[in-house]
Amino acid sequence: MADDRNRRRFTDPRTAAEAAFKAATTAKPAAAPVAPAPPRPSAVPGAREMVTLRLDSAVLAHFQKDGPGWQDRVNDALKALVPASED
Repeated sequence: MADDRNRRRFTDPRTAAEAAFKAATTAKPAAAPVAPAPPRPSAVPGAREMVTLRLDSAVLAHFQKDGPGWQDRVNDALKALVPASED
């Protein structure tokens, strides 16, 4: 009985690795093909996206001088420059 328990235990690392590889690569039944998901839009219209933006220090100081909400003020200023036809 002791031999049955130790029969599958490998003392040689190479033999153990080969046995694990063989077990992992044996033929498995093919799964049913999965239909591809429909493409999602890259962004929701009107939603905000997180970006990294480099601004001159004077521009940043101008928008930050009034305290919290400076990112909204930058967004509003840039939005005012975008033509309405691009909405």
